[in-house]
Amino acid sequence: MATAPPPTANIDEDVPQNEGSKLKTFISILRKFIGVADLAAVRFSLPSQLLEPTPNLEYWNYLDSPNAFAAIGTSDEPLDRMLEVLRFWFTKDLKYVKGKPCKPYNSCLGEFFRCNWEAEDNAPRIDTKSLLATNGGNASSASSVKSSKATSDPRTASTVSVSQTATKPSGPTVRISYLTEQTSHHPPVSAFYVSCPEKGLHAKGFDQISAKFTGTAIKVSPGEHNLGIFITLERRDNETYQLKHPAAHLGGILRGSLSVSVGDYAYITCPQTKLKTILHYIEDGWLGRAQNKMEGVIFKYDPDKDDKTRIKDVPDSDVVARLGGAWKDRIVFTLGPKPVDSHPPEKQVTIIDLNPLTVAPKIVPPKEKQAENESLTLWDGVTQAILAKQFSKATSVKVELEERQREKARERERKNEVWKPVFFDQVTDKRGTPDLTEKGRQVLERAQKGDWSLEGII
Repeated sequence: MATAPPPTANIDEDVPQNEGSKLKTFISILRKFIGVADLAAVRFSLPSQLLEPTPNLEYWNYLDSPNAFAAIGTSDEPLDRMLEVLRFWFTKDLKYVKGKPCKPYNSCLGEFFRCNWEAEDNAPRIDTKSLLATNGGNASSASSVKSSKATSDPRTASTVSVSQTATKPSGPTVRISYLTEQTSHHPPVSAFYVSCPEKGLHAKGFDQISAKFTGTAIKVSPGEHNLGIFITLERRDNETYQLKHPAAHLGGILRGSLSVSVGDYAYITCPQTKLKTILHYIEDGWLGRAQNKMEGVIFKYDPDKDDKTRIKDVPDSDVVARLGGAWKDRIVFTLGPKPVDSHPPEKQVTIIDLNPLTVAPKIVPPKEKQAENESLTLWDGVTQAILAKQFSKATSVKVELEERQREKARERERKNEVWKPVFFDQVTDKRGTPDLTEKGRQVLERAQKGDWSLEGII
């Protein structure tokens, strides 16, 4: 597959640039690709000054708030479990709420990343039966929801939002282990697996994006192999939720201030419980500040006839709950078919308040335990040079690394060898759900024990 040569930029690489200069350079490169169907497939190379010193595989994970993930599957009620999944969903991209958009390194074929999170086991229990039993859904008196009065915001009477301890957790924690591997280079696809055996939970999927520059923004959509995140509740007969990503826009290019906005639909389905959620991210207008509004509906659906794609298509008789709010701020839910705004504040339950949350730190293997093709080791030379503002050196090291990968590809072609991933069975898969190899299972099992050794595996 032929790809365009990396575009060049006329900059003195070792002269630090301010954010405005970086953006101008970024735009000048992007303009070369106006009309290109998929920027992600081209895999163009940016100057090192424009890169975030972070490997792509480390950056693309969905455990920004791991305690929200660990709480999935707690409730015995199907609606409550769907709400637990949604609480996690709204935390998965906390990095965009709390930080600026960035461009990490492109991944190399066979590169992998692994880490642990020590998640606080402190998520409030969601219990909608108690909500219904208390004055027709008066959330403020539902004691089993562990509700707490929100003194700073009179709009809400109750919350089941997750929280985080700023310092080292003093209460019980749950260990979550993560493994991801770049399984395809053309197109660029990575497989991932999240394991939380203590809670009987795992999640998996393929990450792939499609990107197009319109001249004013970059539209980023899931690639053809990215069918979303698949979360399985092992202790509930392997009940599985498919979480399909919406398209997003990287905007603010002309203003000189990059930001992420979403104006699309996202879908979460569970065939076993026959519940589906439609989330409508409402696109911001040209004038005024971003509102980041979102509205959603949870309803009963037929998995064999899944034909509802818009909120307005769902009859009130099938609606069990509605959601509303701002996806970068606070999301509430109400029970029943009535719109969220028609409920008084005391009947609106805050499912997530992102304001006090921060991106949770990862626990990574010590350097001496990492393999050569493990992300943090593979890109360490580039990272150290960027951090030292030695951008010419960073570019040189990056070019050498990329050329080694191309040489490996040419060698495989000469030998007529088909590349296979190490930790996953499939390069890509029409189901969107990669399976671990025995080596992948061993890596995650060891990680759960805090053992980062790869001896006998690779």
